Amino acid sequence: MDESRFTRRGSLIRVGGFVATALGAGSWKVATSDGAGPAGVASGAVTCVLTPEQTEGPYYIANELVRRNITEGRAGTPLTLRAFVVDASTCKPIKGAAVDIWHADAGGVYSGFGAGASSRTFMRGIQKTNVKGLALFRSVYPGWYQGRTVHIHVKVHLGGSVVHTGQLYFSDSVTDVAYRKAPYSSRPGRDTRNATDSVYRNGGKKSLVSIRRNAAGYVATITMGVHRG
Repeated sequence: MDESRFTRRGSLIRVGGFVATALGAGSWKVATSDGAGPAGVASGAVTCVLTPEQTEGPYYIANELVRRNITEGRAGTPLTLRAFVVDASTCKPIKGAAVDIWHADAGGVYSGFGAGASSRTFMRGIQKTNVKGLALFRSVYPGWYQGRTVHIHVKVHLGGSVVHTGQLYFSDSVTDVAYRKAPYSSRPGRDTRNATDSVYRNGGKKSLVSIRRNAAGYVATITMGVHRG
């Protein structure tokens, strides 16, 4: 399961200092007076952190279903993923971007491969962003598999082009708690954590989701800044 290859394109994943209550936790809000726009980014008034693109890995399947709930009834602690997409030059939300995600189920299995070969669709889906730049998914907390830390793969498509390919990560301490419950607890011995993951070590810290508990399970939020191309 070699996922050590990286692409050369970079994407901007966070803007420091501007938390958008209007868009939700983990996203951005920059007014004109704050120096928004390309000039603001260039001058440093808007501080952006460049993070490397990360490999799509060996388990990508094109033309996934457009849907919010990607679980297909498979077991696992419920996870709501709130993925915001913003323009890296202006920090403004992008409406109509297609956010494409895929990840392992609670047992560490990908649909379309190995033990998951009988289905090509579970834990895969696409959502388009709304006026706030938000794409919302209903899934389960991802399982682990040998050699990789816990992660979700993501692509952002805009105007027919892929403008971001990356991976989203979870705090090890949160994963440790999540994995104490079934069905995760039936698979002890997770062999790779963030610090020892070869892909995470190359920019993964900048792609950590912000996560909180809710009555059902977890809510994870991430903001991805992209160049329109």
